[in-house]
Amino acid sequence: MQTDMAVGSHEEQPLISNRVLYRVTAAIAGMAALTFAINVTARTYGGQLALGGHTDSTQEYAITIGSDTLNLPANTIRFSEQRTNGPSEQTNLYFAWPEMTGYSPALQRKFDDVGNAGSLIFVQLSEATMSRDMSGRLEPIYNRLFEGKPETGPYGLTLNRLKPDSGYGDEVIFTAPRPGTTNYVVRCIIPKNTDANGSGDCQRDIHLGSGLSVLYRFSYANLRDWNQLDGAVTRFITNHLVSSTSTGG
Repeated sequence: MQTDMAVGSHEEQPLISNRVLYRVTAAIAGMAALTFAINVTARTYGGQLALGGHTDSTQEYAITIGSDTLNLPANTIRFSEQRTNGPSEQTNLYFAWPEMTGYSPALQRKFDDVGNAGSLIFVQLSEATMSRDMSGRLEPIYNRLFEGKPETGPYGLTLNRLKPDSGYGDEVIFTAPRPGTTNYVVRCIIPKNTDANGSGDCQRDIHLGSGLSVLYRFSYANLRDWNQLDGAVTRFITNHLVSSTSTGG
């Protein structure tokens, strides 16, 4: 093989030796094989990767927490490793608000956009470790920790400030009477910008089933919907409870 250029002598030499040419050819072949593999993987798993951990599947999983069993749609279960049948110490859920539904392509922005964190409700299910939920703790516990007179809060709520040594930091407690049932009680950190969409400025826990603790967190911006929100969480969990067995035998 000859070239159009002489290199270092009157004898014309190839610019690329056979050994280098072989290595380059092998590298190109390897890159082609890798590209093919990536394309196949992308076609197979690309849709799943695009979901970023979410799933739009509504397949239900039978999950037992303590003495309570629930049938929960996959798209409401926040973490993929928790989408399985059987016993669980804790299951984390999330919902779009106000739709109160799990992930779907139509609601992707609500689940993926950090700026829309206020549009999500986060729920943690676990076995109750206390005999009273937050409403039940108002009289025997929280009332003793309040400092100063109750203040008029937003959305028909009463604002109660906590003693500095109560252990609750900058949190306050909002309460409201509810005819025919227990008082509404929720703990919140009031953001400096009350229009900001923080994902967990407020939290409340309720007891459902035979021993299920349902702790849910939401943005302070959604406090205006406190009554509807509490009812929606209660209905969803109650509607998906399939059995509750007393631990007393």
